[in-house]
Amino acid sequence: MTGTLEIAGARLLLADSVSPPTTLTIRDGMIAAIGVDAPKGARELRADGLLLAPGLVDIHGDAFERQVQPRPGVDFRHDLALIDTDAQLLANGITTAFHGVTLSWEPGLRSETAFRSMVAAWQALAGRLGADHRIHLRLETYAMDQWPSAEAAIDAGAVHLLAFNDHTAEIARRAADPARASRYADRAKVTGPEVLALAKAMLARADEVEPFVATAAALARDAGLVMASHDDASPETRARWRALGCTICEFPMNEETGLAARAADEHVVMGCPNVVRGGSHLGWHSAEAMVRAGAADVLASDYFYPAMRHAAFALAARGACSLPEAWAIVSANPAAAAGLADRGRIAAGLRADLLLIDDTAPAGPEVVGTLVSGRIAWLSAAGAARLA
Repeated sequence: MTGTLEIAGARLLLADSVSPPTTLTIRDGMIAAIGVDAPKGARELRADGLLLAPGLVDIHGDAFERQVQPRPGVDFRHDLALIDTDAQLLANGITTAFHGVTLSWEPGLRSETAFRSMVAAWQALAGRLGADHRIHLRLETYAMDQWPSAEAAIDAGAVHLLAFNDHTAEIARRAADPARASRYADRAKVTGPEVLALAKAMLARADEVEPFVATAAALARDAGLVMASHDDASPETRARWRALGCTICEFPMNEETGLAARAADEHVVMGCPNVVRGGSHLGWHSAEAMVRAGAADVLASDYFYPAMRHAAFALAARGACSLPEAWAIVSANPAAAAGLADRGRIAAGLRADLLLIDDTAPAGPEVVGTLVSGRIAWLSAAGAARLA
């Protein structure tokens, strides 16, 4: 975009400190200057009393699935889901979002058809959404038959991160219990016994998995994609994925695995809802404990977009780290993990992906305004009143 915008009176959340109230100038979508008055005629956004922070970078978010399938068996078009999700992202200060799109052997919500619909919607909406939307392909290791659709999407530049997931054995185990099978049956629009039969049929092809994963990883490396592994159970498991080129460790099952990944200079992702709620809803490892131990350096929305900003403030309030350090975990660090060097921090020459926060709001930090590449993409009623 063109034009100049001055944000005046805000405290800046910098990499190592919070500045006194100052002025930040945006020109042509970039941060042009800090502490210097903008040229005469620039638009001005008064931000007295507010905190100006780097935009949130969500490297793993599945919440958009609730717009696609808000109730079991009730589906809506992916373009409608993305448009609605865009509004949610901006209202929560998320300026870059990697949508965790699962490609599985399952029918329904995570099927090949659904994946192709999501890719088509993303392509059709290019340039029309407020946030920077990207596709994080969560590839099931047993999705051998669905791989051609993934390969086509990668060739088309529609995949921005590839993560390997292996939930097949877990689905088979849970689907054997009729009471637990409904979770998978509902999203797949089949019966519980049908889910179990499908999962068992896939497990019978276990000898195909390793060569398939090696082929998929090689193609992703050739395409320059960042890759991740998911739910690593041990340092040994992490080492196997590292050998394939996976530089991100998503949701490791224990601290030991997270520490091994960090020791190898790899990024470790945990969930913001885990921090906000005080623990995992599945009874797994504490994300806050992982951060405190140095075993995790990235937090993602996972399944609840508002959790990102609340998690950062919670970590700071509980003394796990300073606010600048906590904010890096939801902004600068995920940007670095995804290979995006142009965002995640407030500094001259970087993209003006920013959010204004009322950090004194009674219910917790409240987003007042969101800017994406220098453009005002969302304002609350209070924020709109500040635009001169």
